[in-house]
Amino acid sequence: MTFGSTRSVTLEGLTGAVVEVEAHLSGGLPAFLLSGLPDTACSQAPSRVKAAAASIGRSLQQDRITVNLSPASIPKNGSGFDLPIAVSVAAALDLVPAEVVRPVVHLGELGLDGSVRTVRGVLPAVLAAARAGCTDVVVPVANAAEAALVPDVRVHAVRHLADLIAAYAACSPGDPLRVGVAVPAAQEAGGPVAPPDLADVVGQEEPRRALELAAAGGHHLFLLGPPGSGKTMLAERLVTIMPRLTREQSIDVLAVRSLLGVTAAELDLAGVPPFVAPHHSATQAAVIGGGSGVVRPGAISQAHHGVLFLDEAPEFKVGALQALRQPLESGHVVVARARSAVRFPARFQLVMAANPCPCGLGFGKGVGCSCSPKAKRGYLARLSGPLLDRVDLQVEVPAVTRSSMVTGGGEPSAAVAERVARARAAQAERWAATPWRLNSHVPGARLRRTPWRLPSSATVDIDRALDRGALTLRGYDRVLRVGWTMADLAGRSRPGRDDLGQALTFRSQGAVAA
Repeated sequence: MTFGSTRSVTLEGLTGAVVEVEAHLSGGLPAFLLSGLPDTACSQAPSRVKAAAASIGRSLQQDRITVNLSPASIPKNGSGFDLPIAVSVAAALDLVPAEVVRPVVHLGELGLDGSVRTVRGVLPAVLAAARAGCTDVVVPVANAAEAALVPDVRVHAVRHLADLIAAYAACSPGDPLRVGVAVPAAQEAGGPVAPPDLADVVGQEEPRRALELAAAGGHHLFLLGPPGSGKTMLAERLVTIMPRLTREQSIDVLAVRSLLGVTAAELDLAGVPPFVAPHHSATQAAVIGGGSGVVRPGAISQAHHGVLFLDEAPEFKVGALQALRQPLESGHVVVARARSAVRFPARFQLVMAANPCPCGLGFGKGVGCSCSPKAKRGYLARLSGPLLDRVDLQVEVPAVTRSSMVTGGGEPSAAVAERVARARAAQAERWAATPWRLNSHVPGARLRRTPWRLPSSATVDIDRALDRGALTLRGYDRVLRVGWTMADLAGRSRPGRDDLGQALTFRSQGAVAA
């Protein structure tokens, strides 16, 4: 036989497409030709495949081999095509039954000794294969655990090309595929709770209340206060009061991490929302996503279904901060390049923390502050109005007093998490017939229309704020959302004037302090 084929998957971001890997033997001068828009790493596959084939006793030096990656119009990235190329060539050489390998998806890099090595992006690739109707996937042993997270797909893990060729040679068409080694089962939800606890925070009743509101409704949060007041402690404990992720959400999170090289130790479905805290020196590509070669997900996508914490937010590059505005509204980010546009999920909760001025002491009476009025104005002005307008809760975090230390910490995370869970259950029931599950995701226009429109007696304060120009329409809608979350935490069916008044106060504290 002079022709063999099998399957693989190419990724563009998290979107995958099944690729037919075709190999043809022909007469002529020895050569190994590869077509189908391979990138640099993929175009080097012939050298690795020839060395791997020699390691199992079959030289390809005298053969003229043409391999096509179809559809040829889609770019092929990475070294994960080594294994499918080797299998398709083996089928063309009659080393394996062509009918058996044709429908199987293969992913893996080959070492020069024939070992099958780990590759990135296996989880989204297997998800794409499952959506395309593929039932059998062969992956490296190191990637088997993440591939096994995908339901309705039989995962076969291999360590060496020789083992795979021998297993295929023993297979017969029509029989169930039996290649590779046993795949470890994925861990289910129910892992240990993250060590930090909200009880560790001393005092700060109002910021703690804002943190509970943020967790209950999925609202964005801005914490403004002097150094040592507990802003970072509060932010780090937000995920401890948020509900655990569902299995589907956990797979979404792991799919993003798979593109970045997830390790076996990180592959669990414990369900703790991700907490991502990039350094303030991070570039716009690191925060939003990008790269000069293959486009990689940024911090906002790594925080999908979790929390993105920007400590010392005014110190971040202005471009990175401004680029957050669109993902905050849409829940995804599109990284555009000349030849393609890659879309990544980015449904995260933003938590920003900032000092009141460069020295950090210009809070309250500003005792000891050495910053000029111009420096104070310019420091927080780096957080633009349009960005802050998208932050629902803007809260002052005052310095801790001795009386607060005597009183000690407040409620533990477990107690707060119970109230948050009840509030989220109420929201899920309210919005069950819609695409939304959290108050923060509901469009403002929906809340301003029947049957969710609130009476004027409840909205009188925020109506006046809108008329005075103290609120934009976006801010008006966000106050409504926070008011609904306050009602859910209190067990009420609809918010009243007090709820909306408190929501308006929470929104204006940061602006007043600035």
